[in-house]
This record gives sequence, structure tokens and C-alpha cells, in this order.
Amino acid sequence: MSMTELETIRTPARSGPSAARSWLRALELTEPIARNPERLLSSVIDERAETEGDSPALLSGRERMTYRGLAERATQYTRWGLEQGLGKGDAVCLMMPNRPEYMAVWLGITRTGCAVALLNTNLNGASLAHSVNIVAPKHIIAAPEFADRLTPGGPRIWVHGVDLDIGEYSTETLAGSERRPVTIDDRALYIYTSGTTGLPKAANISHGRLMQWSHWFAGMMETGPGDRLYNCLPMYHSVGGIVATGAVLAAGGSVVLRENFSASQFWSDIVQWDCTLFQYIGELCRYLLQTAVSPRETEHNIRMCCGNGLRPDIWASFKERFAIPRILEFYASTEGNVSLFNVEGKPGSIGRLPSYLAHRFPSTVVRFDVQKEEPLRNEQGFCVLAAPNEVGEAIGRISAGNRFEGYANEEESEKKIIRNVFESGDAWYRTGDLMRRDAQGYFYFVDRIGDTFRWKGENVSTTEVAEAICSFSGIRQANVYGVAIPKFEGRAGMALIVPDQELDFALLRAHLLSVLPEYAHPLFLRVCNKLEVTATFKHTKATLTREGYDPGAVDDVMYFYDRQRGRYVRLDEELYERIQNGIVRL
Repeated sequence: MSMTELETIRTPARSGPSAARSWLRALELTEPIARNPERLLSSVIDERAETEGDSPALLSGRERMTYRGLAERATQYTRWGLEQGLGKGDAVCLMMPNRPEYMAVWLGITRTGCAVALLNTNLNGASLAHSVNIVAPKHIIAAPEFADRLTPGGPRIWVHGVDLDIGEYSTETLAGSERRPVTIDDRALYIYTSGTTGLPKAANISHGRLMQWSHWFAGMMETGPGDRLYNCLPMYHSVGGIVATGAVLAAGGSVVLRENFSASQFWSDIVQWDCTLFQYIGELCRYLLQTAVSPRETEHNIRMCCGNGLRPDIWASFKERFAIPRILEFYASTEGNVSLFNVEGKPGSIGRLPSYLAHRFPSTVVRFDVQKEEPLRNEQGFCVLAAPNEVGEAIGRISAGNRFEGYANEEESEKKIIRNVFESGDAWYRTGDLMRRDAQGYFYFVDRIGDTFRWKGENVSTTEVAEAICSFSGIRQANVYGVAIPKFEGRAGMALIVPDQELDFALLRAHLLSVLPEYAHPLFLRVCNKLEVTATFKHTKATLTREGYDPGAVDDVMYFYDRQRGRYVRLDEELYERIQNGIVRL
């Protein structure tokens, strides 16, 4: 953004609402990035080490690093990388739990020009091998507890603290001969997608993207030296590893790292560490609401929480119960170019773009064909804008200032691009998310493409149905998906539910009738004790869809809504066969 554009916004923003100030601050902090292409996030840490010195940067129960300590540790890793001959085009995999050392590793190694691939610490076997192979690393750095998951014979495996003793390298400032010509246009990291719809993909993350994320969120959250952010999200993820850490470190504050999320320890940790901010994602907020009331949940000094995935059905209760002054909900993806921010705190919205930024980060919603799983085209072959509150796919225009950096696999990258959208030759990024936008410009998440399904000629949103089920007293969690039935078009709704008490299925049916159209009611219910989720609290559906409603395939109890009897009945092998043979009314 030019200085002229900034001045246009700045004047009214100074006396305007806090929302305008947040946008302005984010723009001011990110505006210099393009003009200083050799200034990387590691450079920012070095600068902070000069001014903040012994102030805390990264804290955990395992170790603590000051700004000076973080900068020196990163320098040691740079020297290790140089000794290995690492440079542009090379990759190193990192598999380590949340700890201050984690950030020091990749900050240092990426300064050589090499890219660091942040491996999901929950993976093993074929999925882990796939994640390693798609980036073709020269080396793998692994914490001792993960070393036995890795297969010898490929890239060299360095067990951290065992055969990688970083302490032997100098912490002195890098000499001119040791510096490599790395710029913001070079790749810094590979961050993997969650793999909920298949094997993980490795997204290309440039140094410029790291700078943009950290400084933009520093502006949006208005972070400062007095802030301390609590982060229990995995550091191999873009939110837990870059946004949460970078937004605070860029401003001179500190970050508390916990290895894993614990609902029961969450508020005790925040009070103990005297945190002012925390980062959330996915269903974390719902898990917190399901814990027993504790005095510590309101004894904190939190001024804001920031994240994505706080669903409308729990927004108000979460804010009220835990006395959260401000919620900054946003929408973004690791690889995507569509970013939205709900700076105003409008319940349920994932955000919007103010009018003065729409031309720089063009994002919109286009009409969508659920059956074909692609945007609709008109007679001229172009896409059609969705009307206000009409559900469609969100897309973002690809341009020099709004890039899509893609994946390690070029074929996967091309799948995310749609061309000739509104004019010949244009290119837009497909988010893969169904949204609606209201008349005021606020966006609302509806569902993932592929999760929404058609039944009896109607589109059914799995997210909407899951929220409706969870609003029934007695159901703690629900995962909704569609299953195929022989001789029927589309997919029927099925819900995996986790009850916290004995269920009255008649009352559940009455509740669903009051909140959902009948075609959206799940035809099948599967009752279990726990939902399987990814490390970022996303529900996994592929296995559930494959298992379907066959009572012989799983140990969980299943129910079927019998229209003739007007109630849910136990699904057994005999009833299953009747459904398969098409002799049961659906």
C-alpha cells in the first residue's frame, strides 16, 4: 500500500473506532516489508535482541529464552546449516514438540536459504513417509521421542541433543562471509495441510509471507512489549508456529508455549503465566465450555483472544462465561490468499474487508454447483457472483500483491486455481470453503466443499447440522457427514455423536424439527465415547464415510430414523439389509 493510501485512511482512523485503528496499524507495520527485501523475520529477532536483550521471548516449563538467547541460538543453527552446505533449493525436516528451541531451529536454518519442513508430530508410518518424501530433504532433525518413527537409509537423521550438539557453534554475530543472499521472495518453510481429505500437502511459505503474517497480526492484535500470549497450538501449524509467536515477538512481547492443549489446565496456565492474550483454533473453545466451572477461568488478565473456528452457537456463551473482553476471529489458510478479519467482534462472522482494501485483496463469493463441486458458469463461460446471503465458494484473485505460493507439488497447486473467472485470463484461488456474505460485507463460514452434500434435491451443510445437534442438551459433540445408499441419489445424513448422558431420542427428534428442515435431519446416528480430531481440532470424516452405516463394520451402536414408526430405532443387520435392498422408506 502506498503512503498516499495510508494517509487517506490514517486521518479518520485516529479519531474513529478501534476497528479502524487496528486496520491502520496492520497496514503501517506491513507497508515497509516490500521496500526491505533482505529483512527477514530472523532479522527482526536480531533487532529485538539489541533493544530487548534479556527480556523474555519464548517461555515454557521445559526452557526459557530471552530475545538475546533466541537470536544467539538461531545463529548457532545458521552455522550448523552452513557447515552442512545447505542453501537455496535444499530442505531440512524438523520433528519436535512445542518448545522455544523449535523456533530457534527454523529461524537459524532458513537464513542459509534452505527451507525447513515442519513435520506433524502426530504422524507415523506411510503418512509420515509421504510428508518427508514430497519435500526431498537432505537432513531430518528429530527430538529423541520421535526418532524411532523415522526410517534410516534416506536423508540423514539428526537426533536433537544426541548427535546434534548445537552448543559447539559460536553465538557471535554472523560475519559478512557467512551471510547468504536470502530475500523475502525465497522459500522459508514447508507447512503441511491437515490431511483431512487425503494425504497432507506441503505448502510453500516464503520469508515475505512470514513477515506479512507476523506484522499484520501484530497490528490487528495491537501487541506490545507488555503482552504475553499463551500458545498451546502445535508449532508445526501456521497459527501456532508463526501467527501466535511472530505477532508477539515482532512487538517485543513474550510467548508461553505448552506442548499440548489441556482443557482442564488451560485457565490455570494462563493465570500462572499472567498472560494477556491467547490463540485458539477449531473446537478448542467448545472443549473449554465443556469443563467444570473453575474460579481461575475469570481471574485472568486476558484482554483479547484471537483465532479461527469459534462457531456462532457458542460465541456468546464463551465470551460471557470466561469474561473475554475482545474476540478477534479471522479467516485464513496456510496456503491461501483470502484473509478476513472480524475486527468489530460481530458474533458468528469470520470477518470482512473494509472498502479501502477491497481492491488490494479482492475476495468474493461465487455461485456453486454442489453436485459437480465447482463454481457455476454462465452462458458466456464466466462465474457468477453470489447474491447477498447466498451460499457459494469463496475465492481470491491472484496477483503480484495477492500471491498464491502453492505447494511443493505443482499439480496440487494447479488444482487450487480457477481461471477465466470474470474475464479472460484472470486467475483466482479456490478456498474450498462455502460461505455467504451479508449486505454489510460480513462473511460467514457455511461448510467445506465435499462436506456439504445433496439429499432429496437439497443442499445439506454438515456444519449447520452439527451445530443444531450440539445445541441439544445431552450431546457434547457431533460430527456430521453424508453416506451413500443403494438406489438413492445423493447422500443421506449421518451423525457420529458423543452424549454426556442417556439420550431421549424422541426429544432429540423434536429438537431437530424445531431448528432444521426435515431433509437436513440425520437419517443415521452413531453413538460413541470420543470423536477423532486432528491436532488442530478438525474432525476427520474419510474413515467414517467409508464405514458408513454397516453395523457389522464397527462396534459403536447405531440408530436409524424409521419414518413408518416416526422414531429412531436400533440399526441391526436385518434392518441394514432391508435398507440396502431398498425396501425401507427413506
